[in-house]
Amino acid sequence: MLIPSLINPADVLNLGEQTSLMRYLAERGHDPWLVDWGAPAPDDRDLDLGGHITDRLLPLLEHIDRPVILVGYCLGGTMALAAAAHREARAVATIASPWVFSAYPDEHSALIARLWAEAKPLCDRLGYVPMEVLQSGFWALDPGRTVRKYAAFADMEPGSDAHTAFLAVEDWANDGPPLTYAAARELFEDLYAADRTGAGGWTVGGLTVDPGSLPCPSLSIRSTTDRIVPAAAAPRLREQHDSALGHVGMIVSRGAPQKIWVRLSDWLYENGG
Repeated sequence: MLIPSLINPADVLNLGEQTSLMRYLAERGHDPWLVDWGAPAPDDRDLDLGGHITDRLLPLLEHIDRPVILVGYCLGGTMALAAAAHREARAVATIASPWVFSAYPDEHSALIARLWAEAKPLCDRLGYVPMEVLQSGFWALDPGRTVRKYAAFADMEPGSDAHTAFLAVEDWANDGPPLTYAAARELFEDLYAADRTGAGGWTVGGLTVDPGSLPCPSLSIRSTTDRIVPAAAAPRLREQHDSALGHVGMIVSRGAPQKIWVRLSDWLYENGG
């Protein structure tokens, strides 16, 4: 299977021995390949989300001599659906992936629009969007949670498993590569603001991406407590699996193996993966 994720995927899916979805899948007999987009070069400023798919992901798939199962986390799931529209896939699974952007609460949509309007001039000059800009948006969606998690961190025993895990997640969240300017513009203006995906108007490489028309098995794993990607914003695929774990918790929390990882692994086996 191939696992694309746009924002710093290598770390969050493989943080450590006890919090590695990739290690877990391999130990259960699957053959997972992780897509790492790397850091954008200066001449990548015009590489939008569609370009990441047509110019980077699809050529990679062409070198695999068998149908693959695409598994995407967060925006990687959105992109996996687009890739499956271009190339035959054995199956597609999304985890905490946004699709129906009009399902976000109005106050969240307004906040994201304001943050992008403030950051856009600087990002345009830079040619990319630093991780700090993205993180400020995530924090603003649920500032109370940010305060609570750092308060809990203050009570952790230094060197404990919980302390080490917290630092690993924070390093991942704050040290990721930037987004290209064009990818961010498409994300915030065409998806968040215009909801081209949910409205059925998102085209990639000349094809309109319609998850409902995919001929292969598909699974949407959603969080009922996620503020970054609410369950209502996830794609409606042939199968759904809901969890009360949060956006990052579905991948790295102590409950993830029993509540998410095993369900994904079983589904992969059911569909030839």
